[in-house]
Amino acid sequence: MTDPYNPGPQYGPPGTGPDLNKSADPSQPQYPQADPYGQPQFGQPADPYAQQQPGSYGQPGGYGQPGGYPPAPYQQPQGYNPNDPEAPYGRDQFGVPFSDKQKLIAGLLQIFLGAFGVGRFYTGYTGIAIAQIAVTWLTCGIGGIWPLVDGIMMLVGKVPDSDGRPLRD
Repeated sequence: MTDPYNPGPQYGPPGTGPDLNKSADPSQPQYPQADPYGQPQFGQPADPYAQQQPGSYGQPGGYGQPGGYPPAPYQQPQGYNPNDPEAPYGRDQFGVPFSDKQKLIAGLLQIFLGAFGVGRFYTGYTGIAIAQIAVTWLTCGIGGIWPLVDGIMMLVGKVPDSDGRPLRD
């Protein structure tokens, strides 16, 4: 004989086992069962956790609202590695640490403002920058070919910074 109050282990999805609301005494109240799909019966209080939006984690508001998601932390530059103090921007294939200067910025500055030596000032070559200014202005612009070729060489990656480190991408 089985005990109606202790039916034993229940296997299968919830709500498929024996009905514990059926009591032997018909004078006892019958309680409504939840729908097997999680929907409450009419008049039954809803589950408070089912009303939250996915991803809200119990916080009031959503993204961009007070009490919503926390702001994103400060993003370090791409390739930044704080665990290597000698090479915070990584190393090239030969193990040489990358410069904190970028190829694209240095090359474009040198191409467009090479008559003023801006690309060479950016990479730390003050003497070469002053020489480019002098050659460009003393030759009435003909010497401007030098900064143009120099800017292309920077974009290709053939010019290191003043410490001898290759420019990073």
